[in-house]
Amino acid sequence: MRIGELAARAGTTTRTLRYYEARGLLPARRADNGHRTYDESDLRLLTQIRTLQDFGFELEETRPFVECLRAGHPEGDTCPASLAVYRRKLAELDSLIGELQTVRATVGAQLERAELAADALVPGGPEPVCELGGNFP
Repeated sequence: MRIGELAARAGTTTRTLRYYEARGLLPARRADNGHRTYDESDLRLLTQIRTLQDFGFELEETRPFVECLRAGHPEGDTCPASLAVYRRKLAELDSLIGELQTVRATVGAQLERAELAADALVPGGPEPVCELGGNFP
C-alpha cells in the first residue's frame, strides 16, 4: 500500500509517517517508481506506536516495542527491552500519583481551613486574608 492509504488506515497523517520513517521507527521501502510502499506489518507497527502514545509513552519509548515486532515476536511487549520500558513507565506513573496525592491533600486542607474561616466571618467584621497571599475584598 502507499503512504496515503497507510495513513488513512492508521488514523494519522502522511507527515507523521514520514517523521516516523526519519526516526527509524517505520521502514523506508520504495517501489521501482520511487513511491513508498507499506504492508500489513507496517500497519501493525503503527498501531503499536499509536497505542503506546495514547497511554502517554514518548515516541522514543516505543522503539523497543517496534523492534520486538520487527524481530518477529507476535506482540511488541514480550521482549526484555519492552518489559523494561513498562517497568520504568510504571515507576514514573507511581511517582506522579504520589505527587498528585500530596497536592490533593494540601488543597483539601486549604479548603477545609477556608471553609472554617468563612463560617466564622461576622458581617461587618474584618476582611478575610488569603494565606496564599494578598487581601481580597
